[in-house]
Amino acid sequence: MQSFKALLIDEVDGKVSSAFATLDEARLDPGGVTIRVAYSSVNYKDALAATGAGKIIRRFPCIGGIDLSGTVIESADPRFAPGDPVIATSFDIGVAHHGGYSEIARVPGDWVVPLPAGLSLFDAMALGTAGFTAALAVVRMEENRLAPGNGPVIVTGATGGVGSLAVDILADRGYHVVALTGKESEADYLRGLGAADVMLRGSLDLAKIRPLDKARWAGAVDNLGGEVLAWIASTMAQGGTIASIGLAASMSLNTTVAPFILRGVSLLGIDSGYIREPYRSGVWQRLASDLRPPHLSGMSRRIGFAELPAAFNEYIAGRAKGRVVVEIGGE
Repeated sequence: MQSFKALLIDEVDGKVSSAFATLDEARLDPGGVTIRVAYSSVNYKDALAATGAGKIIRRFPCIGGIDLSGTVIESADPRFAPGDPVIATSFDIGVAHHGGYSEIARVPGDWVVPLPAGLSLFDAMALGTAGFTAALAVVRMEENRLAPGNGPVIVTGATGGVGSLAVDILADRGYHVVALTGKESEADYLRGLGAADVMLRGSLDLAKIRPLDKARWAGAVDNLGGEVLAWIASTMAQGGTIASIGLAASMSLNTTVAPFILRGVSLLGIDSGYIREPYRSGVWQRLASDLRPPHLSGMSRRIGFAELPAAFNEYIAGRAKGRVVVEIGGE
């Protein structure tokens, strides 16, 4: 039986910690597809899970990593065969089912997507859950009639993984993108991704949010929640569309119905975790084609598997920028 290295998250006496462990295949969870992992990535959710800073893990012990790309070793699912390059993200991966921070992973076939032509296994994790979420937000908003001619689109938490990719995708599609950030030092980075304007979060007066304020935005991609999302709702233009994708600031939302019934604003919940086929594969296909972020390589950096634990602190401290790809087996 083959042994492999994995980052195992456990809880002892109420304290969550993570450490590398050598396991064998008998420790893997049930699933129809066994994968030799090439790459994973680091997401805010991963950092919360591995450090115990957030109540993310739903069972202990659990191998961390909410996404992975790799090559099929064996499959009981007829949709996949040994040697197939694949992606697995979302569902219970890395929170209630052993995840991608592992040299070998086993997951249900319904959680697996074929690697689209035009993407490498590295590209797939440079995109990862963040890229899938950003693309899903754009797809959902455009299904709701958002178009470049409608007006500007604001992206909050813009230097993070989802935010950076959303700025890049939207700007490439011709939108006037306004990047909202708390990091003044990253203004040039955001303009380099295509942001037409950069707003500092500190410039907002969130203590006095009106039910309806000056109409400014045709669209919004919000990573933060809380007061920032309430402010966005109050400043949306007629018929505007908000994609709610994160809660980095707060999971609360204290607003009124005024934007929704007087301006026809739509608030779309972006469920990148459990949306199923054929929608899931369709979004990945578009990430390999018309939604591919043109600055993906520039916003991504590669780290070795051994460097992974040190990367979590950047996310917890709010210093993370762009995408971090973890090389586990490589291509």
